[in-house]
Amino acid sequence: MGEQSGISRRSMLRGAAIAGVGLAATTGGVADADTAAAPAARGKSMIGVPFEGFANPRFGIIGLGNRGGGMLPLLLAVPGAKVTALCDIRPEFAAAAAKVVTDAGQPAPAVYTGGDEDFRNMVERDDVDFVYVATPWEWHTPMALAAMRAGKHVGVECPIGLTLKDLWDLVDTSERTRRHCVQLENCCYGRNELRALRMAHEGLFGELLHGSGAYLHDLRELLFSKTYYEDQWRRKFHTTTNGDLYPTHGLGPVAAYMDLNRGDRFVRMTSMSTPALGLAEYRAAHMPAGDPTWQETYVNGDVTMSLIQTARGRVIHIVHGVSNPHPYSRLNHLAGTKGVFEDYPPRIYLEPAQSNDQWGSFDEYATYDHWLWTDVGPGPGGHGGMDYIMLWRLVQTLQLGLPPDIDVYDSAAWNAPYPLSVLSVKGKGASVEFPDFTRGRWQTPHPGTDSEKPA
Repeated sequence: MGEQSGISRRSMLRGAAIAGVGLAATTGGVADADTAAAPAARGKSMIGVPFEGFANPRFGIIGLGNRGGGMLPLLLAVPGAKVTALCDIRPEFAAAAAKVVTDAGQPAPAVYTGGDEDFRNMVERDDVDFVYVATPWEWHTPMALAAMRAGKHVGVECPIGLTLKDLWDLVDTSERTRRHCVQLENCCYGRNELRALRMAHEGLFGELLHGSGAYLHDLRELLFSKTYYEDQWRRKFHTTTNGDLYPTHGLGPVAAYMDLNRGDRFVRMTSMSTPALGLAEYRAAHMPAGDPTWQETYVNGDVTMSLIQTARGRVIHIVHGVSNPHPYSRLNHLAGTKGVFEDYPPRIYLEPAQSNDQWGSFDEYATYDHWLWTDVGPGPGGHGGMDYIMLWRLVQTLQLGLPPDIDVYDSAAWNAPYPLSVLSVKGKGASVEFPDFTRGRWQTPHPGTDSEKPA
């Protein structure tokens, strides 16, 4: 997507919907590209590179709606974190967020509400160390690039990029500017995920063989809400793109279990989508005649299923489905030669502790809880505490001068299934090659979400 012109997000999405083309498949020439080809490097690797160390890291937040506004009080609750700048195209949202900051006892932050491009002014500030991006998806890459080019580290809500070009631009810019670019994947910090991670690394599952992750979340009511998503931006992606629109919630934890980019890597992927029926059925049942939604045609399959194989031969199954009735699930499944863990509800079967094909209780393995949960705990919450834990750990790595748990290579790899699934679905399930964003350094040991407790 690269640097933006003056085109607003509204007009860009509207134009894409009218044209009936997929953003992920058309931007950056994904459909005809050699997906495994790596552009020439522009800088040195960021693997294992620590933050400089900030006693009180100063944050600038772009996007103060559902996610940004919800994360703000959690960030302010983290000891030592400061919020010095806020940006949103809606002045009333920025004003409300600024009051949250001052009510928390911090000085009034600088506020930027001058339109779609005013974030570029915010990221240039000298009193911002880390930029937090929580905006509609098509803005994530341009905002992250602008932050790094302005000398700031950046964290981005899911997804971090929509195309392979986006992802390579983020990797290359991080390497060139020496600034970190972090996928803010809260699901990697869930209690069950971190417990299973420690158990996997302790060898309780034996040699790992396969895993599953998903984003199964009935979003129909929210997608058709006139107020929840600004300008109803999220539903528009279902009119342009057929593939896995949101892979990282399920894939990130499984990738951590398997030490992806730390001794293994994704090598190939195949995807298939079901027919796109759910949103049209929901519209027929809930939207009045003449509503603008009746002009839309939904092309994103109700469910997209993908298989990813790794260099070590492991297989990962990922699923995306937000258009049908379904209890919330991220699957969160891991299997090895000694047993298996499945979530939703959590249960476990490990030899020799379990036998006779009877599931055991995951609660019996609480001694494997990650130190972030035993020492820090859920704090003020946010998705059961994983949001606060993610922010707390991010601030800790910034303060102590540690490498981030999730680096730009993890971020790019976990998001690549978005454009790759579009390509595979278009090719009737064709296998597509995975880029190696580390450029051959995927066997290099370095920290991840199974972090050691700092002394």
